[in-house]
Amino acid sequence: MRELNMIAFDLGASSGRGMIGRFNGNRLEVEELNRFPNDPVDLSGHTFWDILRLYWEIRQGLLKFANRQDGNIASIGIDTWGVDFGLLDRSGQLLGNPYHYRDARTDGMFEEAFRRMPREEIYGRTGIAFQKFNTLYQLLSVQLNDPDTLEKASAMLFIPDLLGYFLTGERKTEFTEATTSQLLDAKSGNWSKELLEAMDIPEHFLTGIDYPGTNRGKVKKEIASHLGIGEVPLIAVATHDTGSAVAAVPALDSSYAFLSSGTWSLMGVEGKEPVINENTLKWNYTNEGCVGGRYRLLKNIMGLWIIQECKREWDRKGEVYGFDDMVRMAESSAPFLAFIDPDDDLFYHAGEMPAKIQRYCRQTGQAVPQSKGEIVRCIYESLAMKYRWSFERLEVILGKSLDILHIVGGGTKNRLLNQFTANALKKPVICGPTEATAIGNLMIQAMALGEVRDQSEIRQVVKNSFPTEDYFPTETDVWEEAYQNFLKLQEN
Repeated sequence: MRELNMIAFDLGASSGRGMIGRFNGNRLEVEELNRFPNDPVDLSGHTFWDILRLYWEIRQGLLKFANRQDGNIASIGIDTWGVDFGLLDRSGQLLGNPYHYRDARTDGMFEEAFRRMPREEIYGRTGIAFQKFNTLYQLLSVQLNDPDTLEKASAMLFIPDLLGYFLTGERKTEFTEATTSQLLDAKSGNWSKELLEAMDIPEHFLTGIDYPGTNRGKVKKEIASHLGIGEVPLIAVATHDTGSAVAAVPALDSSYAFLSSGTWSLMGVEGKEPVINENTLKWNYTNEGCVGGRYRLLKNIMGLWIIQECKREWDRKGEVYGFDDMVRMAESSAPFLAFIDPDDDLFYHAGEMPAKIQRYCRQTGQAVPQSKGEIVRCIYESLAMKYRWSFERLEVILGKSLDILHIVGGGTKNRLLNQFTANALKKPVICGPTEATAIGNLMIQAMALGEVRDQSEIRQVVKNSFPTEDYFPTETDVWEEAYQNFLKLQEN
């Protein structure tokens, strides 16, 4: 049986990686090719992605594989975070550096958008949760402050589509990425003309939409020659990283929720159609695309960003701790000292995160964590509680009980948080694989190449190929009491 070499480039909000996938028809093996930081750049009061550096790292990964002389590459796939984009001029050059989704230019855009179209109507058309970083509000900011840029633009490409364009010259928008924008009509799967007209956003720069598993063309001849890789096909995988991660959830039944755990935590379920109703609007649940034109109903939760920012602040002061050190400090600290709501706006922007946590606890009348261990434990326990809150509301929306939570992504390495999550939910938690996004990316490539038929076969291959770790609830009585205290924060 032949073995395929495929390469996935998976760019998360804090780091990127190139992964080789070797697939023999039954099992997938993955190997890290290169790993690199993905740090935003602050310049002139704004925050940008270092897009050319990311493209350079992708080329370095391909060059590294070619230099190994380890066979041919069957295909390449790229996935990244959602919502952010680059604008091309009429000659195909970038009009400017792509903005980072945490840039402050979207502050105040909710109010402006709702003045042009009621909040309920926006949600009814798109089914997308209200996050101020959504593409809709980024474009609205440009339309208000620099409308000439939109008129000059010949194409808007989301970050994975833009990186693919650099390699192939093809201008397309992949479905799962497009759904994150809050510009897509959830019923038709096309750009919402009514929404764009209401926002006075032109549509001439929006491209056609394709679906996961579509061949996007080949690497340009001159690039292929320079890298020594041949004119390899680029596959439009589920280019939104959560879409690829969900494709790799090793679940073979239907009564489960998933949690893609990383800088962001995304908890949800997969279904055939978007779910848009009073509860999903009230609780701000979103409907984003999946493989096969399906949808994932999910909740965006701030996630490990808060931990990462605490580490960054302590590192800046010369108090350097690894993430394992932080877990040990949390383990030795007293439980349930205080809680935060991870999704409070206070924690959205970078900087001074430990002080922000203390401020939140002080303002909500709770004990104020003082030591680093107390601060970290507060974050982990609060995340576990927010996971339960989100899980239970999924059950209400669906009108049924969910039996298991599958956690995939980098957060699966954090055994303390995984156990806290099982305790809070009072449900079994199955963790793995860690590199779910890259694995989903690779298996969608395999589907495009005709090696697997559909999503169900992808999940079977993942289950066959990668181990998982199970966590079962303990100390449920004390966690239940603590959860009732957490709920008081959500009610305020």
